[in-house]
Amino acid sequence: MTSRLIPEHPILVYPSLASKLGLEESILLSVLAELAGHAPSEVKGQFEWRNLASNRLQSVVPFWNDRDLKRICHSLHAKGVLLLGANSLSPDHPFRYAFNERALYVGQPNTASRPTPAPHNTPVLASPSNNFIAANWQPDPVTFAQLAQHNIPENFARDQIPEFVTYWRERGESHRSWGAKFIQHVIRQWRQFEAQRNRQDQNSIMDNQWRPSLDAMEVLTVHASIKREFVEDAIPEFIVYWQERGDAHKTWNSKFIQHVRIQWKKFNTALEHSTDPKLLPSHWQPSEDVYDVLRLANIDVNFATGLIPEFILYWRDSNQVHTSWNTRFLQHAKREWARQHALANQTNNNEQRSTRDITLEEELADRSWAN
Repeated sequence: MTSRLIPEHPILVYPSLASKLGLEESILLSVLAELAGHAPSEVKGQFEWRNLASNRLQSVVPFWNDRDLKRICHSLHAKGVLLLGANSLSPDHPFRYAFNERALYVGQPNTASRPTPAPHNTPVLASPSNNFIAANWQPDPVTFAQLAQHNIPENFARDQIPEFVTYWRERGESHRSWGAKFIQHVIRQWRQFEAQRNRQDQNSIMDNQWRPSLDAMEVLTVHASIKREFVEDAIPEFIVYWQERGDAHKTWNSKFIQHVRIQWKKFNTALEHSTDPKLLPSHWQPSEDVYDVLRLANIDVNFATGLIPEFILYWRDSNQVHTSWNTRFLQHAKREWARQHALANQTNNNEQRSTRDITLEEELADRSWAN
């Protein structure tokens, strides 16, 4: 009658292991030790590795789901008790594991050179002696998986490796699990990083020592192509304005970028519409407004663009100054367009002046196109 009520093989719980590792960890360790006796082993790196079918472990502990098994396995790995192979916790791969203890061999004289591993009746905790960190030590994938559960990016964790290895090599201490040590170290560093970031994100009042960040300067000078001198000159005005307002913000860099862009646009607009006469620059180009007017007048833009080199050459040679070169060019383009069409429709060449007799200055001053 009893065998019908309890048909399964019992699971042993070792009180000493439960007190050191936790109840769930000690149960899983006991199950793995039992299954180890029925699984083929492979000695590699002084550890005995065993492979279980992907569904074998789940069938022995049906009271745990996949998430529970991963959590407990990660806990045993972090405590230095269990070693896990690559993809061990994937349902599509065998569960590969080893107890973190030095492999013991029973010598067999006059036999083949292959050693026979000693039997394991109960799991043995790894000894911390002689387990020093190597100069090229790297965390395994399980360690990164555990850190990911704390929402810590892998890139951040990898950045902590050099400092971690250097620190423990200088101390010359040995530990049972460097993976567990590394997890503790990264979590501590991540919390400090987040605390610092949160402090930076808090609202603050503008002070005299404020400076835009390097990223803000790059956005303005590189991406927006604003002169660095202009950006530097805008800082004092920006500080005074917000100090007088007394507002507190956490996005001063964004506000500064917006401020400088507006001022730069106003500056360029003022230059464009300045009433002061000026020479024509060698790199001058018509504004977009000129091309819009040409389109409205049904003047081919490519035709107008072809006039630019001659226009620049003439006016730079003349060394004259004007208040609006856009207007001058617009008049010139309309005049040339009208003349081209007039020549195409010309029926009596004798009634027209030769184009060779018309100077560029006369062409630019002529407004017959407007008739």
